[in-house]
Amino acid sequence: MGSVKKVAFYTLGCKLNFSETSTITRSFINNGFQTVPFSAKADVYIINTCTVTRTADKKCRQIIRKAIKTNPDAFIAVTGCYTQLNPNEIVNITGVDAILGNNEKFKILALLDNFRKVEKTQIITSKIKKSIPFAPSYSLSDRTRSFLKIQDGCDYYCSFCTIPLARGKSRNQSISKTLENVKIIANSGIKEIVLTGVNLGDFGKSTGESFLQLLKTIELVKGIERFRISSLEPNLISDEIIEFIVQSKKFLSHFHIPLQSGSNKILKLMKRKYNRELFSQRVSKIKSLLPNAGIGVDVIVGFPGETQRDFEDTFDFLNQLDVSYLHVFTYSERQNTHATTLPNKISQDEKTRRSKILHELSDKKRNHFYRENKGNTAEVLFERAESSGKIFGFTENYIRVETNFNKELIGKIRKVRLKEIGEKGNYFVDFLE
Repeated sequence: MGSVKKVAFYTLGCKLNFSETSTITRSFINNGFQTVPFSAKADVYIINTCTVTRTADKKCRQIIRKAIKTNPDAFIAVTGCYTQLNPNEIVNITGVDAILGNNEKFKILALLDNFRKVEKTQIITSKIKKSIPFAPSYSLSDRTRSFLKIQDGCDYYCSFCTIPLARGKSRNQSISKTLENVKIIANSGIKEIVLTGVNLGDFGKSTGESFLQLLKTIELVKGIERFRISSLEPNLISDEIIEFIVQSKKFLSHFHIPLQSGSNKILKLMKRKYNRELFSQRVSKIKSLLPNAGIGVDVIVGFPGETQRDFEDTFDFLNQLDVSYLHVFTYSERQNTHATTLPNKISQDEKTRRSKILHELSDKKRNHFYRENKGNTAEVLFERAESSGKIFGFTENYIRVETNFNKELIGKIRKVRLKEIGEKGNYFVDFLE
């Protein structure tokens, strides 16, 4: 009997990728592999990639080279969205043994049974077809929260985005199958589930069910105390969903809503399915029923055709919007998207300038939101310790809290009062129980 093979994983990109890597990791463990940190010497390295921006592509290539440097004799397999769309950019990296597409990532063990170094890189990718089955996945590696994939793919073809090309059509499992996974997570002792997917609000489209039905069903599972929704398209946040979250004991008062631009002209060029008026209305509805809700917003700067006036429109719109923080993305040209054909490209310097302005606005928004919450009582799930002797957690509405390290707190939900904001921007708290 040979020695136990060691495998290391690296995940780039979204929470969805993270949940998928966790599922692949469990299949390796069940097949007798020992998992080790990515920085350690392993026999096999699996890198799950992202291709949402050019920076993401570059990071993927750096991570691949890092694995090769750590152990030049290791078997290197690369999978995910980048490999699905641009396998030829990875083939040229000497040392990569296998490149697998999104359809193949869950079959790595069957497709690569011996994990021996090869002379010529194997490319095992297939076209993303109209009808690929849904591959369920969830994470169990973190003791406090689990990322549960409930939906995959997207039927929207926004002009800047390659995700429909990389992941295919919108699809999901039935509510009853999804419920089985929620129960597995509950039985593991995890207290919080983060629902992830590409276009979550589209859940149910492929099974004749609805996202709201799913929420109402999984809320009844005993053991899970908190559900967080990772991101919802503004046109899919119905009044019913908002009203359900308001009265729910388990769904948290935290929304993440992609805006992408505050200019209706740019939203139209982006082929988004709403205008700024609808977005504003959704935020007002949430805040009127949940004044304390944390609301994060995605926004892209430097889209082709975004004039200074369009950018100012976005800034002014976000400035007056009652939201808590921004995720600012700099527009990055992606192959095979409609946006590459648009005129009036924005220079890199100008994109950087605009990005800096919105990052500053985000800091202002977050500081204001945190100050508004001073003195409030909240429930915090404490989730991880750092070497600084502190432990951190998040309130229901996504305010980051820190306190002195106490092992007993990990994975526990405690009632606190938000006392004061520390130098690092986290809240110090008083415990109320």
